[in-house]
Amino acid sequence: MKQAILIRADLKLPKGKAAAQAAHASVDAVLKSDKKVIDTWRASGMAKIVLKVKDEKELVHLFQAAKEHDIVASLITDAGKTVVAPGTKTAVALGPDSDEKIDAIVGTLKLY
Repeated sequence: MKQAILIRADLKLPKGKAAAQAAHASVDAVLKSDKKVIDTWRASGMAKIVLKVKDEKELVHLFQAAKEHDIVASLITDAGKTVVAPGTKTAVALGPDSDEKIDAIVGTLKLY
């Protein structure tokens, strides 16, 4: 079991901003998840992996692919109060779900 968090590399977010966007995505996806899935994930150590996507197009494509494969997904759109313009899509979280299901969607991406 794991959760994958995707961050847009083209935005060149400062580390703190990227961490905040990753946290928003992670928490939102967990809140949307089934309690039994969350319990299994927690018992296995709550594994997370943060990966980079090249741009908004790839971010949205992978978000849609996850939904098509019945993986809980959360797309974060920034309020635009600090670094990026309002409405900027910054991050996506997939899962938690089985390693196999997550890897089928994001297995070729590189670490952020």
